[in-house]
Amino acid sequence: MTASEAPRRRGVPAALSRLVVAEPEEVPAVIAGFLLFFLLFTGYFMLRPVRETMGVAGGVDNLQWLFTGTFVVTLLVTPLYGWVTRAVPRERLLPVCYLFFAASFAAFAFGIWRAADDVWLGRGFYVWLSMFTLFVVSIGWSFMADVIRPGQAKRLFGQVAAGSSLGGLTGPLVSGLLVGHVGHAGLLLISAGLLVACLAPVRYLLAWRARQPEEAQEARAASRPIGGGVLAGLTLIARSPYLIGVSVFVLLLTAVTTFLYFEQARLVEVTFPDRTRQTQVFAAIDVAVQSLTIFIQIFLTGRLTRRLGVTVLLTLVPVLMVAGFGLLAAAAAFPVLAGVMILRRVGEYALVRPGREMLFTSVDNETKYKAKNAIDTVVYRGGDVLSAWLNTAVAAVGSGAAVALLGAAIAAAWAALGFRLGRIHDRRTG
Repeated sequence: MTASEAPRRRGVPAALSRLVVAEPEEVPAVIAGFLLFFLLFTGYFMLRPVRETMGVAGGVDNLQWLFTGTFVVTLLVTPLYGWVTRAVPRERLLPVCYLFFAASFAAFAFGIWRAADDVWLGRGFYVWLSMFTLFVVSIGWSFMADVIRPGQAKRLFGQVAAGSSLGGLTGPLVSGLLVGHVGHAGLLLISAGLLVACLAPVRYLLAWRARQPEEAQEARAASRPIGGGVLAGLTLIARSPYLIGVSVFVLLLTAVTTFLYFEQARLVEVTFPDRTRQTQVFAAIDVAVQSLTIFIQIFLTGRLTRRLGVTVLLTLVPVLMVAGFGLLAAAAAFPVLAGVMILRRVGEYALVRPGREMLFTSVDNETKYKAKNAIDTVVYRGGDVLSAWLNTAVAAVGSGAAVALLGAAIAAAWAALGFRLGRIHDRRTG
């Protein structure tokens, strides 16, 4: 590189750093993290319409059973993950897990190719994909929390998370274009390939971390397994009031999400009886959600966090959901639901998710990989199951307004806890 080239090359990341609120030397890590989540979520959102089709085909009234099945499978897979964390160094943990799930997609592709109309195979795929997204996303964020320091996370995590939103926008578009040509089995194979492609930005991020002088000792530690038993994550949670608070926060989040998910399924089924029209409506909501989320993550999340701290990320959306459930209690019409759903999903992806991940930047590595994964899988899916059956019970004995009012009360508790956790984290990280 010549002397005249050097300023130009430095100028590009400098310009990008002003746009995305990053230091020039951090821009490559932001791009690599963005690419990691873009590839991951493109592959997942390619398969999400397939999952939803298989779920609705079994009847909206049976969704709680699919949620229960997902929780059971999560419990069965968790010990395997615990064994992997004991046997595999941290720097190889994500590649091993992603390659495992890529192989599972290839196996499902073969099964669907052989028996596309098998109802139980479809149910199995619904459960597996629901469990898959929790594990791979949790591991991905654990990896990012390991690479990026707490002070950097406040500025960078929102922009890194924008990759997931762009992937969430790209995935359904690619799926719609290709499904008529390659079928469901072909989409599964493409998704498996994208999951393998995630390993390229992972490798770059490991090299980037190793080049940071203050990370030399941490890089050596990454070559060792985390250690601990199968239930180590749950044990860490039980011993820490902070982690218990995060777990309850996730339970309340899943309750709000599940209540709206069930209401969406009911209203869409009634308002749009045609299956093709249902798919178009879901796609339109996804496009609106992901487009708004990308804009907020890139241009607002980092600035909000830098000025107001993590507290605002964890509190704003729950407060808005109190109002949203109030609107649904007064008028449970599809346009109202669509607006509340878009608001909730945009807020979760652009604000709550980055804020929740930042809570783990101030803890040790064992907590990042074990306790966090237990919260993101067992606790999250346990909350799904409890919320699904609670929703079913309340809907059976009460009206839709009763369900909405209960949702508003849960959202209020969610907001109060989010405020408390955000204040604790902001004090820890200064």
